[in-house]
Amino acid sequence: MCGIAGFLDLKRQTGTEALASEARAMGAAQVHRGPDSGGVWTDDAAGVALSFRRLAIIDLSPAGDQPMVSANGRYVLVFNGEIYNFKALRADLEAAGHQFRGDSDTEVMLEGFAAWGVEATVTQLIGMFAFALWDREERRLWLCRDRLGIKPLYYGERDGLFLFGSELKALRAKGGWTPRIDRDALAAYARFNYVPTPLSIYEGIRKLPPATLLSYTPGETPVLSRYWDMQGVASQTRRDISDADAIEEAERLLTDAVRRRMVADVPLGALLSGGVDSATVVALMQKS
Repeated sequence: MCGIAGFLDLKRQTGTEALASEARAMGAAQVHRGPDSGGVWTDDAAGVALSFRRLAIIDLSPAGDQPMVSANGRYVLVFNGEIYNFKALRADLEAAGHQFRGDSDTEVMLEGFAAWGVEATVTQLIGMFAFALWDREERRLWLCRDRLGIKPLYYGERDGLFLFGSELKALRAKGGWTPRIDRDALAAYARFNYVPTPLSIYEGIRKLPPATLLSYTPGETPVLSRYWDMQGVASQTRRDISDADAIEEAERLLTDAVRRRMVADVPLGALLSGGVDSATVVALMQKS
């Protein structure tokens, strides 16, 4: 778990020191998500500030710190989560001549954006993630959330600011923005006992839906597009097979999923609830 946050000052009236200070405040509000290290990146000409709090899992060295800038200098990334197929993607990039400074999945994702483009890279990612990517060339912000929405991401445009963060408390830490309760969200909470996506409890702030890529250019309306659909995948993969073959295929897929998630530079463990699902995961962890 890590924490990302940031904002665009649409009026571009915030100086470098103020951008950095406010970004650090947004990060400090999420220090529980990333106690190992933190960083900020700013561009006062564009009015952009990115903040990151890190829980180090892969590449514990400073080479894995964020915000991270691509080798060509075009992209700046803050990323919460893990990419389970990053080694395979790295091999493809190295075969195309790309060189790496460290061993993190963050850098592989970032260089993928530089090599293949944002949309083409996202469709290749296997993992749980939420990220914010600033394109310095096009002056465009990209926000993205993983297929099932495991990692949270909030965003919105209010009071001359475009804000985003892993948690609402990071947005509240940004000066110059006054949160107001969204009455529709409050009514939904009273009815369902939770606030459904895309609403948040604050007016004008939304949850980015799962499997969604958002593109935002200051002065324009954000463009949201889905890059994956569970119903579409299910309709394409339905097969008439025997029960025995179905069991064998399920075991193969589960084994592969667990194996991918055991890549880490820190000790791994599991908490058993006593149910069939957690016991199966631990058994496959031992097998891997």
